[in-house]
Amino acid sequence: MQTYIKTYGCTLNQADSDIIAGIIGDAGIGRSDSEDDADVVIINTCTVKSVTERKILEKLSRMDRGGKKVVVTGCMAAANPDLIAKYAPNASIVTMPNVSHIPGILDGINSGKRYTINKYEAADRITGFKPAGSTIAKIPISDGCLSSCSFCETKFARGMLNSFSEDLIVNAIKYSIKSGSKEIQLASQDTGAYGLDKGTNIARLMHRISSINGDFRVRIGMLNPEHLGKYMDDIVDAFSDKRFYRFIHLPVQSGSDRILKAMRRNYTAEDFIDRVAKLRKEINGLSLETDIIVGFPGEAKTDLEATIDLMNCVKPDVTNISRFAARPHASAARLKQIKPEEVKERSSQVLRVARRIQHEINNSFINKKIDVLMTEETEASVNGRTDSYKQVVIKKTDTCIPEVGMHYVASVYAESANVLYGKII
Repeated sequence: MQTYIKTYGCTLNQADSDIIAGIIGDAGIGRSDSEDDADVVIINTCTVKSVTERKILEKLSRMDRGGKKVVVTGCMAAANPDLIAKYAPNASIVTMPNVSHIPGILDGINSGKRYTINKYEAADRITGFKPAGSTIAKIPISDGCLSSCSFCETKFARGMLNSFSEDLIVNAIKYSIKSGSKEIQLASQDTGAYGLDKGTNIARLMHRISSINGDFRVRIGMLNPEHLGKYMDDIVDAFSDKRFYRFIHLPVQSGSDRILKAMRRNYTAEDFIDRVAKLRKEINGLSLETDIIVGFPGEAKTDLEATIDLMNCVKPDVTNISRFAARPHASAARLKQIKPEEVKERSSQVLRVARRIQHEINNSFINKKIDVLMTEETEASVNGRTDSYKQVVIKKTDTCIPEVGMHYVASVYAESANVLYGKII
């Protein structure tokens, strides 16, 4: 039997797909390079944005009509199984805590049976992790979160925080490095909450990781600002190990305290600004990524102006902008919504500010020489990351083409809002 895994969503979902691949491999089940050649397709779903949900449902509907055997897992399998059953009535549903059962039901699915396995149990799913030998290893460190954001549906999919064992995480990193990985991405719904259910925290995990020998880099995943103040000094100290990218993904969502309160984000705009200032003061060359939701119900023009003011104050290296869209289980869906055309215009306004800031920052790297770890290759280029996790693109038309997994010095000659373009020197 041949299987194919299709993944939607964040780094955590990608890490979960790697675990599913390991479980299937251990069972001696084959993997196909394409959906067309697979007997059963496993769809790992995302439910953060309605546009992604629509894309997944349309795909499931097409596959179901075409007679393809499908297993649906991931966030949508837990949060919206009724939608899956509506659009793909023949698809089996296996929620993420139950993916260890997938090998045992594949034969039945291939014979036309349908399964729904949705028992919830808090388990260290990372026990199923198998290093793939890839340059980048995505390692999950927890499920769920401690927040109750009014716009988010992922809580209904992932549940309360369940932090995985530090020992298992450290072992997964060691195995990945021995298998050739050079970049470790720690994935979680909220990395900032890691360990708070077990009497530890992300900073202590970082110190454990610092004891591992080897030449590798670690990217810390998205960290909510509300938890950062609990271990600020410890996380600053943990970043003294240069193998951690000097990078932090700290989503602010809005610059208006009124909207932050309505979102049930447990911090103020001033808290966010103060924490970013301390991080930048203590961690030289820190890159900041943030997220902003535009058009949250009740957002007035003054609230939007407060968000833009915060952006101009903080100057994020990367800003991810989302137009608010009501999610079925989230409480904000029951509020009076702003007209879509108005949300679109506000999003364009914020995007212009974000791109201007990103160009200003990246333009400062022109003609500079920077150290780069090459992490991936495309048909046209070899791409890498600086110590601050900025992406550097080396085109294959250059005379010196770098090798993935190796360190180089590059001279930056151009930039866009999202990447730097360099030549190896």
